[in-house]
Parts: sequence; structure tokens; C-alpha cells
Amino acid sequence: MNSSYFDADSSEGQPITEEKKAKVVEIRKLLGPLPEKLSLYCSDACIARYLEARNWNIKKALKMLKGSLKWRLDYKPEEIRWEEVAAEAETGKIYRTNIRDRHGRSILVMRPGRENTHSGKGQIRYLVYCMENAILNLRPGQSQMVWLIDYDGYKLSNVSLSVSKETAHILQDHYPERLGVAVLYNPPKFFEPFWKMIKPFLEQKTRKKVRFVYTDDPSSSKIMEDVFGMDRLESALGADSQLSFDYEEYANRMREDDKRIPSFWTRREDANGGQAEERTAAEVPPVPRLSESESDDSSGGNGVDSSPQRPPSGDESVDEEPPRAST
Repeated sequence: MNSSYFDADSSEGQPITEEKKAKVVEIRKLLGPLPEKLSLYCSDACIARYLEARNWNIKKALKMLKGSLKWRLDYKPEEIRWEEVAAEAETGKIYRTNIRDRHGRSILVMRPGRENTHSGKGQIRYLVYCMENAILNLRPGQSQMVWLIDYDGYKLSNVSLSVSKETAHILQDHYPERLGVAVLYNPPKFFEPFWKMIKPFLEQKTRKKVRFVYTDDPSSSKIMEDVFGMDRLESALGADSQLSFDYEEYANRMREDDKRIPSFWTRREDANGGQAEERTAAEVPPVPRLSESESDDSSGGNGVDSSPQRPPSGDESVDEEPPRAST
């Protein structure tokens, strides 16, 4: 049994107990033999995330995990490649930045106002590709990512309850405990009733990770600074830097990451011949880079503890009252 995950704290900041370790072992036994890729997916850390999402209830976690394994077997998210989804990315509606937040987590920027396609299936497939890529680029010991949702240019015509429901389903059922915090940046006034409609589809744990940020609210600026560090974000988000989305640079980064995927899904053994811990892109053999811009990825980690982090202390629930709408 891999012990590296259990030497760290859980995603809730509490030590992993012997009882919880035993539950991971029990689920592994109940799963039985699995195809190679699914076996690689079901690391101890992965099983623990499903247990965490279901409050360490073995029966509920096992059902949830089996649902994800069936989904992965059918949907094959690890086989999605850049060329399949490149058209979805042209406007920068979703992309992984080449910087990290203050906790060393991957950042996915989402801009629903830049929606450029009409196929909900294609939009979800691109979201899954971005989720897999963000996980690929997590540092050793890190398990969560950050969503920064920028509502600049967002209109009523961009609202899609069906896509939002499917996004919530994918995130909560197939990527449990992968979201550290979701920052909703300047949602417009008409977003409030939409939030009330989508909120029931979000589990309480997910709702607690949602943050509403408004440029005219000083406390919101503190959230952005605490989570990201304003000097490192794009000027479009009120930061001082001049970083912006560059499609060609991003396409090059994604093509290079795609080359790492086969190695990411290759079985490794630890020193004792057992199953190794979860693999991250940092442990995958490097490939020649096409762009120097990715070098900023490493600068974001100076002095950052790579052990699993709980969300910033500000990540307690704030959604019991409707969010204040910006004007």
C-alpha cells in the first residue's frame, strides 16, 4: 500500500487515521481486478478523495468510484488530445495559466463570455481535456486546482443551464476533491437568479468553495491577493502585469503536454515493488519545449510547500445569502 499520501494531511486538514487507511484498503479489495489504466487511476490518494467526498462512507464512495470508472472507460478522457479540441480554445474561454496560485495549485481561467461554439458536447469535452491537463501539471503532493471564472462580456445569451448542470456533474462525480476554490469574478446582475437555479445542483462541499469577487469591493481584492497574488494575474482581472491569453503559445504548451500523457499513464512500482504514488507531470520524463514562456510555471513555486494544502482560510461557506450583483 502506498504510504506517501497517508503521511500527509487529508484535504480537510485532518490527519489520516488508521481507520481511514483501512477503508481505502477495503475499497481496493471490493473493486477487484481492473484494466491497467483504471488500476493506475485508482491510486490510494484517488480512493481517499472519493471517500472524502462521501464522508468516508465505504458504500457510497464505492458506488461513486465505480460510476467514475465506467465513465472513464466509456468517455476515455485520457485519450483526448489538443487537435480534437483546439477549435474550442480559440477565444481563450478556458485555459490553464502558466502560473500557479499562492498554494502552488494549477489555475484554470474560464471566460464564459467568450463562448465560441454551439455544441454542448464539444464544450464539455474541452472542459474535461482542461481538467485532465490541470491534473497532469499538478506538482508532487498537490491534488487540487483553482477555477478563476471571469464574467467579462458575459451576456444572457451565454447562459446555459444544461451545460452548467453537466459541468457540475462532471466536477463533483468524476473529479471529487480536485477543486480547491472557484473564484467568480464580477458576475453581472442577471447572474443572481441563474446562481439560485444552479446552486441546488452543487453539493455543500462544492458550494463552500465558491467565492464571489467584485472590483468595487475592497474585501474582494483581498480574496484575489490571498489566493493568487495580484502581480501575477492578467491585467484584465485588475492585476498589474500585462499577461494575456496567446492562442499559439497555449497551443504549443498543450501539444507538448500531450506528449507526456502516455508516460503519465504508465505503471510504476515503488522501491518495495508495490504500487507507486500518484504520478504528476513533474515526474514524467521531459520533452523538448517549443516555447520559453512555460518557464514562468516554475517561478510560481518558489517557497511553496508542495504538501497537500487545504483551501485558503477564507474558503468557508459564503453562499448562504445570494451574491451581491455587480452593476
